[in-house]
Amino acid sequence: MRIAMIGGGYVGLVSATCFAEFGLHVNVVETNPDRLNALKQGEIPIYEPGLDILVKNNIKTNRLQFFDRIEEAIPECEAIFIAVGTPPRNGDGHADMTYVHQAALQIATHLKQYAVIVTKSTVPVGTSRRIAQIIRQKNPDLEFDVASNPEFLREGDAIKDCMNPDRVIIGIEKDKADHGKKAQDIMTRLYQPLFQRETPILFTNLESAELAKYASNCFLAMKLSYVNELADLCDQVGGNIEDITKAMGLDPRIGKYFLQPGPGFGGSCFPKDTLALIRIAQEAGTPTRMIETAAQANDARKANMSGRIIQLCGGNINNKTIAILGLTFKPNTDDMRESASLPIIHRLVEGGAIIKAFDPISNEKAQPLLPKEVQYYNNIEEAATNADALVILTEWNEFRSLSPINLKKWMKKALVIDLRNIYDPKIMANEGIEYYSIGRPQKK
Repeated sequence: MRIAMIGGGYVGLVSATCFAEFGLHVNVVETNPDRLNALKQGEIPIYEPGLDILVKNNIKTNRLQFFDRIEEAIPECEAIFIAVGTPPRNGDGHADMTYVHQAALQIATHLKQYAVIVTKSTVPVGTSRRIAQIIRQKNPDLEFDVASNPEFLREGDAIKDCMNPDRVIIGIEKDKADHGKKAQDIMTRLYQPLFQRETPILFTNLESAELAKYASNCFLAMKLSYVNELADLCDQVGGNIEDITKAMGLDPRIGKYFLQPGPGFGGSCFPKDTLALIRIAQEAGTPTRMIETAAQANDARKANMSGRIIQLCGGNINNKTIAILGLTFKPNTDDMRESASLPIIHRLVEGGAIIKAFDPISNEKAQPLLPKEVQYYNNIEEAATNADALVILTEWNEFRSLSPINLKKWMKKALVIDLRNIYDPKIMANEGIEYYSIGRPQKK
């Protein structure tokens, strides 16, 4: 079975590679010349654990090929996936559908045989029907169906999520019974390895599939905002957020995931998708006050975190050296999009702080996004040396083994502000570290 993936970015490349690993022949369309040349050599432009090996292996077997033009990639393909970017549109927060519509138009121009046109990108409700409309207007005689197959990939765990997903959602246009069945048969064959593993695969209408991705991400965003506010309450009344979230997580109705407080959620999905769903609901005349509040709370949290750091540094950070560990929005990725580090570091620099930053993966990627005054270092020791304070912004595993004894030796003042709760307050206190975390009583 041969399929095409239009878009060699994060979603497209991971999805294409995993389909190839399932045994399919996958043609990937990437129009950026530099990215295309790198991909053909098996060099991936993103950081995702395990992806580089799978890409190289499937290139060697010719199951994974890369093209710069759609017309070269789609012949003989039974399914054509659209996995292009849908960034927030400037000014209003709606998803920008320019690349999706361009892909649909090119498919209509060059497709000669029946195929299922599958939307993999996160798109507003109604997009699949709009794609069908664009194709029919351009090529009225073309036989095709549209489907929606949203991805549920977590950066840093994308290979696992793609190869062993919790569920697969497939929305199909069922206006025409025969075509709907044909599309469902193709999608079933495409996901046959997962059917054999008894992975839950849910066939829905187009609108439900399109909404499912937004619904999932927005629910998780609300969960994170909620636990962040609980952590703030713990700070005020003496509770311990770790005990509280453990108690909550033991309730099967709640679950243990996404109950870790932090400096505010970021990344390519949650901030974008909450804003997009708010706009979709506004246009539909249906208020989404809980989602709106969660998004507002997250923006406020990122702003408040810099204020907390300044306060714990004595209220004045002018000419104080602050070491920052972690720049990406989460560990095991190089993604800087909407990372809490961005507004926090900007505010600290505005306050006159000298910032010494270290991220295991994204030092270089962060530089265009942060003030030019920020200094970048290659390891923890270099960043922490002579620092007046050290701030944990991302919970990379290598930070967890940090020795308090070494910190005291390196730093000018042994002050640690842990915004990810990765250290034991008791151990830090016993070693003479002035230590602050989120929602946990300070040990003295």
